[in-house]
Amino acid sequence: MAAHTNTFPKLHNAMWPGVVGKGSGDGEPIIGLDTLLDLTAKAEYEGQKFDGVDLWLADPHISIDSDRDEVKRKADHISSYGLKIGSFVAPIWGGAGGGSAMGDAEERKRFLTQVRKACVIGKQMRELGVRPTGGVRVDSSTGVEAWDKDPEGNTKLIAETFREAGKIAQDHGEYIVAEGEICWGGMHSWRENVKLLEMVNMPGIVGYQADMAHSMLFVLGANAEKDRILPKDFKWSDTAALDAAYHKVADALRPWTLDFHVAQNDGTTFGSGDHEKTGRHCQIDDPNGRLDVVKHAGYWLRNDKGDLTRRMAHICWDGCMFPNAVMQTQSTWNKILGAMVQVRDAHGWRE
Repeated sequence: MAAHTNTFPKLHNAMWPGVVGKGSGDGEPIIGLDTLLDLTAKAEYEGQKFDGVDLWLADPHISIDSDRDEVKRKADHISSYGLKIGSFVAPIWGGAGGGSAMGDAEERKRFLTQVRKACVIGKQMRELGVRPTGGVRVDSSTGVEAWDKDPEGNTKLIAETFREAGKIAQDHGEYIVAEGEICWGGMHSWRENVKLLEMVNMPGIVGYQADMAHSMLFVLGANAEKDRILPKDFKWSDTAALDAAYHKVADALRPWTLDFHVAQNDGTTFGSGDHEKTGRHCQIDDPNGRLDVVKHAGYWLRNDKGDLTRRMAHICWDGCMFPNAVMQTQSTWNKILGAMVQVRDAHGWRE
């Protein structure tokens, strides 16, 4: 058995893949929180275990409207599995009680109300001692077509909303992580993400959540042809070109990155249920996976000189929109944990 001496970053598993793309439209049934906690807690690789989970703050997992007693019950319940709590997904979308970050005053107010509720829960869980790390995840909560009607004006509105979200987070000792994906207007390309975060101008408070799979699609210019890095006739066998293009994306967004998802991607888009098409997450051993997961994770966890940033106290695996049969198989999580451990071996540290 290999010696795994690094203890940071802590290794977390995402709970929202049990909900996102499930339960509506052509989606499969939602997977309950307890099922995911059990699979996570039972996962093992060479004596290593998951350290914690990142949470979906919406029904049916944990209601964003939970009172203090319910938050404590949920925190105690998760702790009983031997797991800590990290980052949250705040339900900022219209269908979940929020609204567009570039919408009218009422929509933006609903967006910020959901952020505030998430920050209150986050602060309480920190005070309970079960949440040592993690931010509050948001996106622009709007599609690319709607944003494209007024790119400059809409990005300005999104930045204003994110800035207000950052102020709320600061008031609660939290920080905001905005996840760029090709389906979110104003966040659908690497260049637009940088522009937006620079406009918000709250480094360390409003930052980027880098998902390896979603961020890789930026190199193909999906939904943003002008920001394509690789040519249309790119062949995946040209790994050096992929490395250079992906490094360019990471170099641009790394200074803003406060939260990180390990993931695999086959270079295609995928949507399920009511979730718009975005980068397809693949199983870690998918033969069509385009990423060298351990190597490419280093693009985010090390700076341009190759030194560890040590910025992320935990990293998370995101298997969003995996089929239920895959998610409910224990070996899936053992293999994923193995990849996470290898990432930590290569790019982690000991304290």
